[in-house]
Amino acid sequence: MTSTSLKQYVTTKIVRQFGRPQGLPGRLVGWVMAHRASNRQRSLWVVSLLEVQPTDRVLEVGFGPGLAIAELARRASKGHVYGIDHSDAMVRQTRKRNAAAIRTQRVTLLRASVDRLPRFDKTLDAIVAVNSLGFWPNPTQQLCELRGLLRPGGRIAPASQPAPPRRGHR
Repeated sequence: MTSTSLKQYVTTKIVRQFGRPQGLPGRLVGWVMAHRASNRQRSLWVVSLLEVQPTDRVLEVGFGPGLAIAELARRASKGHVYGIDHSDAMVRQTRKRNAAAIRTQRVTLLRASVDRLPRFDKTLDAIVAVNSLGFWPNPTQQLCELRGLLRPGGRIAPASQPAPPRRGHR
């Protein structure tokens, strides 16, 4: 294996961990996502766009380490926040980060995938997805399905960090 192909192999493995964190590498990726300043800022910014009200019912798709879940729970203080993520590692990290809101039954976290959405007892006021859209199997279809979970006039805010330009490409 050449050094270039080894580098590509390692890069591919790391990128896959961001899409579906697993095991020790997944826990490390979760730590990076939780502590990287740009991720924290992006999560807070996207949540602010939704103008979440105290009684809102909100869903985050692909919650990762739970940064936006925490902010949503703070804003929807009398509402309810749901989160789905297909990674056991991220569910565990987010449960720890949001333990108080889970204990008071204001946050419900589910291990689920965007292509197999759970049912909710009532419509949602808002849906957010931060840095997960690029990992969805069929984003157009999934966005349509998510729209069906919203009340009339509900809001949805998907946001992704753009990939940095590759060397030699613009």
